Amino acid sequence: MESIDKVLGFLNDNHPFYIATMDGDTPRVRPFGFAGNHDGKLIFACNDQMNIFKQLKANPKFEISTTSKDNQWIRLNGEAKFIDSRETKETIVGLNPNLKNLSKDIDGIVIFFADKSEATFYSFTGAPLTVKL
Repeated sequence: MESIDKVLGFLNDNHPFYIATMDGDTPRVRPFGFAGNHDGKLIFACNDQMNIFKQLKANPKFEISTTSKDNQWIRLNGEAKFIDSRETKETIVGLNPNLKNLSKDIDGIVIFFADKSEATFYSFTGAPLTVKL
C-alpha cells in the first residue's frame, strides 16, 4: 500500500485526529476531521479566520496524532504549505462538499498540505513503522 494511502486511511478511520501547532511559545491542540489526498499530497483544510491558520502562518510546523480502537496510534509531523490557487481549491472543495461549511466563499477556505513530513505508526505489540511522505 502506498504510504500516503496508509496514513490517510488511518486518519480517516480514527476520527477525530488531533493537530498540534505553536501559538508563540505555547502549544495548541485541537480535533480535526478532514484529511485528503490531492496530487499525491496529504491535505487538510480550515478557514482563514481560525487560529490554526494564523499559527501555521507564523510557524508552519505541526504534528498530528490519533489512536485506533485496537490501541495503535500514529504520529505525523510536517510543515504546512498552503495551496493558494483558487482553481485547485475549487477542485478540492468540489470533491469534498463538506468543506463548503468552512466559509461563506472559496476565498476563506484554506487548504494546506504536509510538506517534509513523516508518519510513525506505533503499537504495544510491534516495532514502530515510519513512512516518509
